[in-house]
Amino acid sequence: MTRKKAVILTISIGVIAFIAGAFLSGDSYEGDLSSSDQNTNTESCNVAAFSIKGYLGTFLVKQPIDQEVDVSSSEDIVYGMLVAENDPQIKAVMVFIDSGGGDGVAGEEISNALKSLSKPNVAVIRTLGASAAYWAATGADKIYASKMSDVGGIGITSSYLDQSSKDAKEGYRYIELTSAKYKDLGDPSRPLTAEEKVIVLADLEKMHNVFVEEVAQNRNLKVADVNKIANGLTFVGLNALNYGLIDEIGDIVSATKHIENQIGEKADICWY
Repeated sequence: MTRKKAVILTISIGVIAFIAGAFLSGDSYEGDLSSSDQNTNTESCNVAAFSIKGYLGTFLVKQPIDQEVDVSSSEDIVYGMLVAENDPQIKAVMVFIDSGGGDGVAGEEISNALKSLSKPNVAVIRTLGASAAYWAATGADKIYASKMSDVGGIGITSSYLDQSSKDAKEGYRYIELTSAKYKDLGDPSRPLTAEEKVIVLADLEKMHNVFVEEVAQNRNLKVADVNKIANGLTFVGLNALNYGLIDEIGDIVSATKHIENQIGEKADICWY
């Protein structure tokens, strides 16, 4: 993995990528969405629920004991969806989202996993469903969001702090030792050259186009229409509905009732 790739493979709207630990449980949902209110009785559950909170990455990085920062992993969520798909007891899947995004690949993986499900599924955007987290939601059969939710954030960023001037003031000098011309591209200890900036922006444009095309395909929208709103901004739920980014104004209760109508029985939700 080059430094360039490490820098540019991030889709966000200015979200700071706090890397921390998270876990998946098989607890049955009771009350709110906090793990402390879940019990362990999964014998009767018929709906699998997954949560995308905080930074969305492809895998979980071990969290220091004294830190508690939300992070979600497409690796674990996709695995859970595969388990749910092959479990005859599970009749449907729900995804609850409160995330400003993260790795584009993580969003793509969850979106693809949702699209591959043969069982009814929905995504519920709560406070925030942006960038890679929104990409993940687009794979669902139906997307709900509040009138006040922030939705969208379609765009790519690889912005970072150039610390070369600070290093120079503190007496540090960057010594370039690489076997390949662009191996240290994106190193914050030195400024990008004009040529390097062109290279990075070209890659960002390619990834931006992939993002736009995936949203258009998943949401049955025209690429041209998605391009008009793919400026990195999020939109409140009402506007997101008008743009076709979501299907309905609603919440967890609305989505649960929809799932119950789809499966023809009361939803008993288990967390994976």
